[in-house]
Amino acid sequence: LPGALPVLNKEVLHKSIMLGTAVNATINQVSFFDRKSYFYPDSPSAYQITQLYTPVVEHGKLEIDLEDGIKKTIRINRAHIEADAGKNIHEGDISKVDLNRAGTPLLEIVSEPDMSNGDEVVAYLKKLHSIIRYLDIGDANMQEGSFRVDVNVSIRPKGDEKLYTRVEIKNINSFKFIQKAIEVEVIRQTEAWEDGIYDKEIVQETRLFDQVKQETRSMRGKEEAADYRYFPEPDLLQAVITDEMLEKYSKIPELPDEKRDRFVREYKMNEYNAGVITSSVEMAHFFESMMKEGISAKNATTWLSVELQARLKGDVNITNSPVDAKKLGFLVKRIEDQTISGKAAKEVLDFLMENDVDVDVSEVRNALENFENVEVIDDLENN
Repeated sequence: LPGALPVLNKEVLHKSIMLGTAVNATINQVSFFDRKSYFYPDSPSAYQITQLYTPVVEHGKLEIDLEDGIKKTIRINRAHIEADAGKNIHEGDISKVDLNRAGTPLLEIVSEPDMSNGDEVVAYLKKLHSIIRYLDIGDANMQEGSFRVDVNVSIRPKGDEKLYTRVEIKNINSFKFIQKAIEVEVIRQTEAWEDGIYDKEIVQETRLFDQVKQETRSMRGKEEAADYRYFPEPDLLQAVITDEMLEKYSKIPELPDEKRDRFVREYKMNEYNAGVITSSVEMAHFFESMMKEGISAKNATTWLSVELQARLKGDVNITNSPVDAKKLGFLVKRIEDQTISGKAAKEVLDFLMENDVDVDVSEVRNALENFENVEVIDDLENN
């Protein structure tokens, strides 16, 4: 709104403390705002409020697990507060601008160039996404734009320490497309190097990823820091985190790695299964609720991560599943006490996905009769 003065949203400070604590970072109790001057259609004020020199969070790290069992530490340079821009919408030859989110607080997390391929990038992003959900500092919905990723790609000869020209790819809204965009851009830069036209062809710029054509295309030239004409934001005071705020918001809930290690200890699970279950906070909570029924971790894992997940389709997910943790846990218990067989339980689970009934022996019997499956019904009678 032209003429309106900005006001700091205090809640973003609280969430910054939580994130900084989760990634073992330094939390600056006094941080400052700067003005970044540029004009794009999604930022009609012709500047953005950000934190260039003293961010609220800096010097953190995140450990990722790679498929070969190796753990790798990714350094986090900083997390700084910005005023979000609007959203550009491109439909054929027409472009639109949605300014509804403009001015809302955005926490931008900047990693160091410690990732060597698309697999590592996706592993890092998934871990970061999981932590944000565990901390409950955002819904991290990529489709809705509340978890957005800009990828910077550069290549260099083996053994060379120099970082070559960096190309930024914007507007990638899924982990799958992020990995593909990186692969496509690496090929483009490598071919330019091998053809001897690297210096001419590869310039510092912002590109977009075309999912249909499987290519990256130039959007605009990428400015250097000097081009943005940064200067101290005149309309905002310094952001101060008090000792009381720091103490309160640094007490964060159990994070994915801690929960995974506890599951391994308490439930005697292997590390892989524990990692699968704790990859999302919703699945971890679902699993622990199932375990209250006194069932084995092995069966709980199988019926949650295999049987139930296979039946969750479309808009139905673990948070709105028609079969809740108590129902599924009770069903697994009926298998373990040999009231029904595993085969029968699958039929019952199918029925429960479509019908809102309690899980007890009589309802199980009724559910099975609906399928007119003599073999399964006889199996119930035999048990």
